[in-house]
Amino acid sequence: MTGGVLGTGPVVRNAGRDDVMAICHFGEEHVRAHYARLIGEEAAARQVRMWWHETNIAGAVARGSVVVAHEGGCLAGVGQRGRDGAEYMIEKLYVRSRNRGGGLGARLLDVLIGQLPPDAERVYAEHFMANERAGVFCEREGFTVERSEHGVVRCVRDLR
Repeated sequence: MTGGVLGTGPVVRNAGRDDVMAICHFGEEHVRAHYARLIGEEAAARQVRMWWHETNIAGAVARGSVVVAHEGGCLAGVGQRGRDGAEYMIEKLYVRSRNRGGGLGARLLDVLIGQLPPDAERVYAEHFMANERAGVFCEREGFTVERSEHGVVRCVRDLR
């Protein structure tokens, strides 16, 4: 629910095979521009090449690890969960700039956490230190900073 009106706002659902190219395009268009302001154009391009390419996205979608938010036929947000060894991770959580501030990031996060096994005790997320908005979001959503190193902040949220 956004704007206090039931039934309005983006629809959040599991991503399907037909979403793969739209997700890749979302990364190129929205994530790259966002990162460029934080870490520079070259580093942003490298991040998108590494994490938003078709093979990576298609594999994550096939595993059922990606959720998307659609509004008006356009992708409004993307979230992805995964593993780092034994730990559960929020690997991607991005909302199109015009959809920020309406709770869509929290909705995507809730869906991703809801897909974790019932015995999951915690979930981790990482963001670039320069991404102050991500830091505020993580804190508001119950994450605490575990460590900061090499320009990356690692946060944890207790699920118990």
